Amino acid sequence: MDELKLSSYEYKLPKELIAQRPLLERDRSRLLVLDRSNGALKHAHFADIPDYLSPGDCLVLNRTKVVPARLFGKKETGGKIEALFLDPAELKAGGTGRALLKPFMELGKVIIFHGGLRASVESKTDSGETILRLEGADPQETLREFGKMPLPPYIKRPGEGDGLASFDREHYQTVYAEENGSIAAPTAGLHFTPELLNRITAKGIKTVKVVLHVGWGTFKPLISEDISKHSMLPERYELSPETAQALNECRNNGGRIIAVGTTSVRALESAAGRPGFDEKGFEPFKGETSIFIYPGHKFKAVGALVTNFHQPHSTPLAMASAFAGRERILAAYEEAIKEKYRFFSYGDAMLIL
Repeated sequence: MDELKLSSYEYKLPKELIAQRPLLERDRSRLLVLDRSNGALKHAHFADIPDYLSPGDCLVLNRTKVVPARLFGKKETGGKIEALFLDPAELKAGGTGRALLKPFMELGKVIIFHGGLRASVESKTDSGETILRLEGADPQETLREFGKMPLPPYIKRPGEGDGLASFDREHYQTVYAEENGSIAAPTAGLHFTPELLNRITAKGIKTVKVVLHVGWGTFKPLISEDISKHSMLPERYELSPETAQALNECRNNGGRIIAVGTTSVRALESAAGRPGFDEKGFEPFKGETSIFIYPGHKFKAVGALVTNFHQPHSTPLAMASAFAGRERILAAYEEAIKEKYRFFSYGDAMLIL
């Protein structure tokens, strides 16, 4: 089937359409509305999103918070090292942490970070991670003081150095972020403002929150020619009792569950895949998921999706294709490119109904 071929998830994107900065007014991003029943497209702005929601609907937000998990250090010989910590909320002095290192370091070698934190290379994993033993300063304090936001590699702003560091700490974060744990933002949520959320609530739309801490697995690219062979790395997620109750009330009353971002989809569909869902509905849960959603997936929970424009060969693009159909998603992307929408993390958004 073409929809399972890696080559079916390619498209040509002019480099100038890759957003390097967000809009200062978050909700002024553009919004491409896709009706998945017939492929019809409408052009709007994100501030218009309440017009497409109905009283009784339930908007699901991922309240995870991005940790400034990228640290720059030096080898004992003086060479520079970049470390992206993959479990930043769990780090502690004397413990271990998973990281992606640039460049490669051999076992036993030591990295010296600002503030007195030292890390020795303890082991390697089959998936390319380095296990570091942490000593000296508190890693949490080190990240708070010296860590950089883990912006995607396609955001390139040469010559600006650290001038945008504080800017990114604010703008590469949703306004409702609460719980530390992610190494990438749930970017569909970056467009919301407190005022817009108030307008949505005033219309009779319930807003609830889940947690899925975005890890390396979310943005690790597809590489198998048969995408069904791809394995997601586990990520932690949570549904609270209050959220489970609100979601069940929405379903029972005929409302739509509208997921904000592919991470919210993964949390919801993971919960809907648990034993007993068909009889009991959503139940509180805290654990891990490795769900990979691609064409052929039968959605049990999500009725509409707010999402950004995703990279070729990415798991979020496969998920959007599973939800709306690959051909319709790629046709929508073609229209977005034609109309010069801004792509990827700091770019514009889609609403798929």
